[in-house]
Amino acid sequence: MTADVSPTITAPAPARARIWPRTRWWGFVLFAVVSLIHVGAITAGAEGIVYPTKLLLMPTLALAAVWALRGTRWSAPQTWLILAIGLSWLGDGAGTFFPFAPTLPMMLLSFGLAHLAYMTLFLRWIRRPLPPWTAVYAVWWTAMLAVLWPHLGPLQLAVAAYGLVLGGTAALSARGGAITAIGGVFFLASDTILAMRLFLPDDITGPLGGPWVMLTYTLGQGLLAFGIVRRLRTTG
Repeated sequence: MTADVSPTITAPAPARARIWPRTRWWGFVLFAVVSLIHVGAITAGAEGIVYPTKLLLMPTLALAAVWALRGTRWSAPQTWLILAIGLSWLGDGAGTFFPFAPTLPMMLLSFGLAHLAYMTLFLRWIRRPLPPWTAVYAVWWTAMLAVLWPHLGPLQLAVAAYGLVLGGTAALSARGGAITAIGGVFFLASDTILAMRLFLPDDITGPLGGPWVMLTYTLGQGLLAFGIVRRLRTTG
């Protein structure tokens, strides 16, 4: 008696199942396109396009994250990611969303809360240890305070505390892997450039004008969200 060695016939996967993994990430491509248009408008001085595209950035990124997470069980880390993106949107449009208050404080408050949301996500739901190289962010914090301190006046302690939050997000982002770590670097670079432009004389920060804040900002936010979504999909 011989064993049955006839080949097993596997039914082909439905076309939708084959296409879905390749179309899951289209939202991040859309975010990249909107980001390029926005940064290009800043570079070209197209003021009529700059602000509208700025207000489109975070909604587009939220759409990208939600679409890419389809099929996963929605839980706390997904909510914290969308919260971080939403708070960043409030920071982007602080002048529009909070016309009753000074723009800069509301912008910094919104982004501070966004950073806290990212930190909460990385602390509570991504269990990888913090890489030793992230100690460089302590050096960044010290160096930034040394440069800015003489120009801060009564804001010295507030800026020092805010810097801890910024550096904390960058450091904790390394727990999510290489993509989020790079995103954290770009996000911190954007905040660093912005801080220097806010507090240092124009003759020092002149080369930091133009598109640099938003170029690093969109790269940072995009990579953070993309890396977090990939990790959430891997872990279910």
